[in-house]
Amino acid sequence: MRFTSEQRLDDGVLEREFTLGEIPGILWTPGSASAPAPLILVGHPGGLREMRPRLARRARHYAAEYGFAAATIELPGAGDRPRLAAAEQARSDLRRAIEAGEPVDEIVDALVLPLVERAVPEWQTTLDALLSLPEIGGPVGYEGGVISVGIRLAVVEPRISAANLFAGSFVPAALFEEARRVTIPLQVLLQWDDEGNDRQAALDLFDTFGTKEKTLHANLGGHTGVPSFEIDAGARFFARHLS
Repeated sequence: MRFTSEQRLDDGVLEREFTLGEIPGILWTPGSASAPAPLILVGHPGGLREMRPRLARRARHYAAEYGFAAATIELPGAGDRPRLAAAEQARSDLRRAIEAGEPVDEIVDALVLPLVERAVPEWQTTLDALLSLPEIGGPVGYEGGVISVGIRLAVVEPRISAANLFAGSFVPAALFEEARRVTIPLQVLLQWDDEGNDRQAALDLFDTFGTKEKTLHANLGGHTGVPSFEIDAGARFFARHLS
């Protein structure tokens, strides 16, 4: 892991950009801590440059108010990373199928499953590097999307103790089967009027999760209309399970 920039923000949080091989990312750590901090991995749908203000808002709140470290990385094929031709084609096919009212299951598989296969090992490599830093000690949580990436991480990565997953992206049938194997505590955030999300599919997925501790936060509004109080709701969820 190579840090490429750092700045101390006005709330005392230290924000550092890093690269790990070809993976770019950002790490936020508390201004002062008497012990190594728990860590939240902050997922997103890609386009780190555009997503950064929203990600930083959440991460800074976790660091400044709760003493958590938070980190995010760019997804394969997104942002400034090299494009993946197959993913670009699948994304185009998905838009066309939705506009035409055609079935999308096979296209969703072609788009999401390869992304999960690439992204999850990158998150695990990043987690290895982050936990080697003296200021970070775990335990670890995962937050955000793409929800299929969060599902796979919750199943295969034993260092993740809790997850706050954001509904709002298509989920292949194979990931529904993996969701049955999720046993860590979950909180799921759903925007009830998300125009790009199949509400019933999101509810079916929540019902499928195998964990005995799961909570659904459903709010009126579209994809970008998440109420500001959900930031602290997520922080309090992690405080219960990571502190």
